[in-house]
Amino acid sequence: MIVFDLECAQGHCFEGWFDSIEAFEKQNSQGLVSCPICGDTNVRRVLSPVALKKRGQAQPPTEEESANQIDYKRLAQEVVKYVQENFEDVGPKFAAEALKMHYGVTEPRNIRGSATEEEEKVLKEEGIEFFKIPFPKKNDKKTN
Repeated sequence: MIVFDLECAQGHCFEGWFDSIEAFEKQNSQGLVSCPICGDTNVRRVLSPVALKKRGQAQPPTEEESANQIDYKRLAQEVVKYVQENFEDVGPKFAAEALKMHYGVTEPRNIRGSATEEEEKVLKEEGIEFFKIPFPKKNDKKTN
């Protein structure tokens, strides 16, 4: 197995495990490799140290190692669920709503939504703190 560092057109970095470079190239050309964050299938390899798994040399993790492993996928799902349940979705009006709260026009509340790069720049210039959480797209298409 070969592990490649990959990046989608949106700049999200992630790993992909493949039998060979040819297997990656074939799957990628067929649109079967997609970003786990946004679902983008415009994916490319980025420079990285290549990890090789030699046959027959894999050791199962010890009980202690297994207990200490973090399930990042589950953690990300829990963060997304929490934000969806506890933040008002204002959609593309995020910047306008954040500015209204900042200047006392509306009551402060937890909001989530989207903003353009220009709107993000304005929010930063106004001293409004925010952070981005990538929400994974739901995709029925089977991908790696």
